[in-house]
Amino acid sequence: MPIIDNAVYVDGRRIADPASLDQTFEYMRDQKGMGWIGLLRPTDDELMTVAAEFELHALAVEDARKGHQRAKLERYGDTLFLVLRPAWYIDETETVEFGELHVFVGPDFVLTVRHGEAPDLSRVRQRMEADPALLARGTEAVLYAILDEVVDQYTPVMRGVENDIDEIEDALFTETATSLSRRIYELSGEVIAFQRGTQPLDGMLAGLLRGGEKYGVDLELQRLLRDVHDHVLRLNDRIASFRAILDNALTVHATIVTQRQTETSLQQNEQVKKISGWAAILFGPTLIGGIYGMNFDHMPELHWAWGYPLALALMAATSVTLWALFKWRKWM
Repeated sequence: MPIIDNAVYVDGRRIADPASLDQTFEYMRDQKGMGWIGLLRPTDDELMTVAAEFELHALAVEDARKGHQRAKLERYGDTLFLVLRPAWYIDETETVEFGELHVFVGPDFVLTVRHGEAPDLSRVRQRMEADPALLARGTEAVLYAILDEVVDQYTPVMRGVENDIDEIEDALFTETATSLSRRIYELSGEVIAFQRGTQPLDGMLAGLLRGGEKYGVDLELQRLLRDVHDHVLRLNDRIASFRAILDNALTVHATIVTQRQTETSLQQNEQVKKISGWAAILFGPTLIGGIYGMNFDHMPELHWAWGYPLALALMAATSVTLWALFKWRKWM
C-alpha cells in the first residue's frame, strides 16, 4: 500500500503509527480515535479496500481513482468529498504547474489521495500535531488545515504571475510581435487554468460555512474557514484582474503591431512614390531620344539646324516640369 503517512489521534495527540491499514482500522475502533491516512498513487484494489472500510460512495471513489477532476465539493451522507487543484510556480521556466488532491472527510477519518508528488501535506500534519487543541476539534479541523495550506500555496503563484505580467507590460513597446504574442497567449492560458482551480473554492467554502450549524461544526473552525474564504475571494478578484490585464495587453499589442505594419507600409509607399517619380522624370527624355533614334529617312527635324538644341531643351523642360509637379505633390 503506497501510504505516505498513517496515524491515529485521540484528543489531538498521535497515539499510534500503524504498520498497515488493518492496524489503523483496529486502533480507530479500539481507541475511538480519528484516523488520518495519506495515499499516493494507490491501485484500484488498494483504493477499494479503504473505500470498503470507510463505506465511501462509489461515485466519489471512481472520481478519486480516475483523477483529472475539476475542483468541487460533494457530500455523501456524513462523508465529504473534495477535489482540490493546488498550484505552484516554477521560476526556471516561468510557468505554473497544477496538481490534484482528493480528500475524503468522515466523522472519524480523513483520507487524502494523490496521483502526483505535489502537494506535500507533511507540513499540514506537522502544523496540526504541533497544535493538539486545534487537532482535537476533529476531522473538520484537518479539512480546514488542508484548505488553508492549498490556498496559502497560491500566494507565490500569484507573485510569479504578477511578475510575468509586469515583464509583458514593459515589453509591449519593445519586444517582437511573434514572441510577445505567444508569451501573452501562454500566460493567459495559465491564468485561466489557475482560475478554474480557485474559483470553485468560493462556492465550496460558502457551502461549508452554510452547513456549519446544521452539522455541528465547531464555532472556532467556522471562523477559521471564514478567514480562508476571505483569502479565496481576494485571490479570485486578483486573478480576474490578471485576465483583464492580459486581455488588454493582447489588444494593445495587436494595435501596436498593426500600427507598425501601417507605418512600414506607408514608408514603402513613400519609397515607391519616389522611385515612380524618378522613373517618370527619366521617361520624358527617354521618349524623345527614342523617337529621334528611329532613323527614318523622312523626319523633318533631322536636318533642321535647331533640332538638336530644341530636343535637349524639350528633354530638360519635361524633366524639370515633372520634378516640380512631383515635388509639389510631395512625392519627391
